[in-house]
Amino acid sequence: MTLTMFGIPNCDTVKKARTWLDQHEIAYVFHDYKESGADPAKLQAWIAAAGLEKVLNRAGTTFRKLPEADKADLDAAGAVRLMAEHPSTIKRPIVEHPGGLLVGFKADEWGDALGCLPG
Repeated sequence: MTLTMFGIPNCDTVKKARTWLDQHEIAYVFHDYKESGADPAKLQAWIAAAGLEKVLNRAGTTFRKLPEADKADLDAAGAVRLMAEHPSTIKRPIVEHPGGLLVGFKADEWGDALGCLPG
């Protein structure tokens, strides 16, 4: 199974997720938002699949530092524009795999979704 992980390499959660994938010998391609940007079409698809509140990282420093006008009354289209412009506002990591989408890192959830034993 090959999957694609989207994130920022220096993010602690992304580091934990990458370590987990390596320990479970799961091949993956890493898409670095800082180098390659965030594709608005992909962001729209993720919001459709997982929901805006799960994909948009409102708790992060980048989001909190944005002007209030940029954060107010965000609908999906506004959030896509915001996340494309500020990829650090995307929940990390996001993983596309043959069975669907994983948002954030929870080892048990990943193990269930990717067919791995706990550990």
